[in-house]
Amino acid sequence: MNDSHNEQVIRLLDARLHDPHRVLGRHVGRDGEVVRAFLPHAHRAWLMPLNEPMTRYRNSALFEWQGDDGRLPDDYRLSWIDEYGHRHEQHDPYAFASLLHETDLARFNTGEHTQAWRLLGAHQATDQGIEGTRFAVWAPRAERVSVIGDFNRWDGRAHPMRIHSRSGVWELFVPGLSEGALYKFEIRDVNGRVRHKTDPYGRRFERRPSTAAVVTGPSHHIWGDGDWMAARGAWQWAPIAIYEVHLGSWQRQPDGGFLNYRELADRLVPYVRELGMTHVEVMPLTEHPLDASWGYQPTGYFAPTSRYGEPDDLRYFVDVLHQAGIGVYLDWVPGHFPRDDFGLARFDGEALYEDADPLRGEHPEWGTLQFDYGRPEVRSFLLSSALYWLQEFHFDGLRVDGVASMLYLDYARAAGRWRRNAHGGNENIEATEFLRTLNVLTHGECPGSVTIAEESTSWPGVSRPPEAGGLGFSMKWNMGWMHDTLDYLHRRPVHRAYHHDELTFGLLYAFNENFVLALSHDEVVHEKGSLYGKMAGDPWQKRANLRLLYTYQFTYPGKKLLFMGAEMANPWEWNDQLALPQFLLDEPERRGIATLIGDLGRLYQNEPALHRRDFEPAGFEWIDCDDAGHSIIAYQRRGGDQDIVVILNFTPEAREGYRLGVPEPGYYRERLNSDASMYGGGNVGNLGGIESEAVACNGRAQSLVLTLPPLGGLILQRGPRP
Repeated sequence: MNDSHNEQVIRLLDARLHDPHRVLGRHVGRDGEVVRAFLPHAHRAWLMPLNEPMTRYRNSALFEWQGDDGRLPDDYRLSWIDEYGHRHEQHDPYAFASLLHETDLARFNTGEHTQAWRLLGAHQATDQGIEGTRFAVWAPRAERVSVIGDFNRWDGRAHPMRIHSRSGVWELFVPGLSEGALYKFEIRDVNGRVRHKTDPYGRRFERRPSTAAVVTGPSHHIWGDGDWMAARGAWQWAPIAIYEVHLGSWQRQPDGGFLNYRELADRLVPYVRELGMTHVEVMPLTEHPLDASWGYQPTGYFAPTSRYGEPDDLRYFVDVLHQAGIGVYLDWVPGHFPRDDFGLARFDGEALYEDADPLRGEHPEWGTLQFDYGRPEVRSFLLSSALYWLQEFHFDGLRVDGVASMLYLDYARAAGRWRRNAHGGNENIEATEFLRTLNVLTHGECPGSVTIAEESTSWPGVSRPPEAGGLGFSMKWNMGWMHDTLDYLHRRPVHRAYHHDELTFGLLYAFNENFVLALSHDEVVHEKGSLYGKMAGDPWQKRANLRLLYTYQFTYPGKKLLFMGAEMANPWEWNDQLALPQFLLDEPERRGIATLIGDLGRLYQNEPALHRRDFEPAGFEWIDCDDAGHSIIAYQRRGGDQDIVVILNFTPEAREGYRLGVPEPGYYRERLNSDASMYGGGNVGNLGGIESEAVACNGRAQSLVLTLPPLGGLILQRGPRP
């Protein structure tokens, strides 16, 4: 060996060599062939099929064979006996050329690779007729990267990887390694510290608290949702009523253990159908170490959490719901990630996935790290993650968490603790462009898929097209409507007359965005109590207020979202460690609320006037928004053959002889009365319907004289007398 080669060997033995293929594997020289293998646990070693011994180099774990050129077949193998006397044999990992293409690496480095999970991570592959697993990971500033696992005793000396220097991607093909093997990457970082990191592109992980990735083969699931996928493209005109679910606490096994994805699917389908909901939204399923984070601090952006099963089990979950006519949305978290040392944080010793500027890269409110949206490889990572869930698991859309924290550089930051952008503003320009790219990409590559922004500020055009200056989301949560409505219903009815604007103000901006009316998990956690607990009054009034709230939600412009438990008037704050108290539905009054939601959902789906123009001013008209003294509002919904008339009484007093203008003469049926006895109410109403009179009221030539139920809502529609 020359001096340069000796230096490389020394660095190999010291686990510092960045290109082990220069030393290891098969090499041809002037004196014939040489094969070198680094076998840390070998007692003796042979080269097969020649069955010739290999010589140990200077009492190290490096073994060498020398022979004449042409004697050794291309598919030679290494054989050794370890210190326990066990025999091992495998093809030499360093006899294989790179399986990565420079064009793919270049696209990754420019932020244009939107299926980077096919490039990086662990993939079963066949090279030169030999089956194995190809590993690749991005760590541009690392001094050395090795793949470690149960197949090499987690020893970083055994399988050091080669680097594609221009891309910062490390690669190694390990022959004979099959599905199910556990692995991580051992990184000697830029500071010389050795770290064990989980695979950012891992597609399956051990169940927490363990954190190793699992080599995952191709899916064996056979999809049966072709009709659903082909037909979902007309979402913007469709009714969307979302049941938000935390899979770990919706229902559980009798012993308190989790249900798996398959069990959950089979139970959710009839339940969601009975509730009249059109979609399920699952809280984040990306792998995460801490149950209490509910998935909002993910470490595996390409891996369904193993808490509920394997990736094909999740495919079954989505498939079964689709075949039952139920859409499935996924909560997705591109805004931040946890600081866990095994995860993305300081991946190669310095800021890599996170912004290097602590005034931009650290999230002060959540104690997490924020992505560097200006870094091309990070864009490839996040865009690929979004497409992965939509394409590989057939999710119908992504609810994007924490959008406001991405948009603003000063979000949750005190004065002096944030840095202005290049134009002197507080907008995160790179994050804004990332979100626009995300929405254009997902809508283009996955027809009919939607993106929903959890965005709590007045940022303009969140759900408007990028070409019109918007961010390109399909929809946005209407946080203003939610806060105003819950604040109003928390007030005692005697005080509501003085806060009537909390019911009417929202219509001033209701069509500025494509809104979702969300009563989500955020409103029933962190000592906020339950929806039932937020309602004013005694138990009867609380239930009546809830029925009124849901009637208001399902008739107000916008798509709908209810968090699990809303249907049972759960009196307790949500506890992610326990299953929902399903026994509450044995109480007739609470079962009645679930029945009401089901009837509201079916009416909402079946009446175009209640959903077709959710995002258009032409779909709504006030009949009376000025009756603050009685805390009553009334409006029309338009969009079908017959308009819908809605009148809501927010006081516990029944109103008899209440005159209300209607658009046309005729008989008006009570399509729904939230005070019906079947819903747990007192059955105050209009005996199923009423004929209009030619008496002008509310600017209309015809009117009805109604009996309004206490804390109740009526949904009326003109039609033939029964």
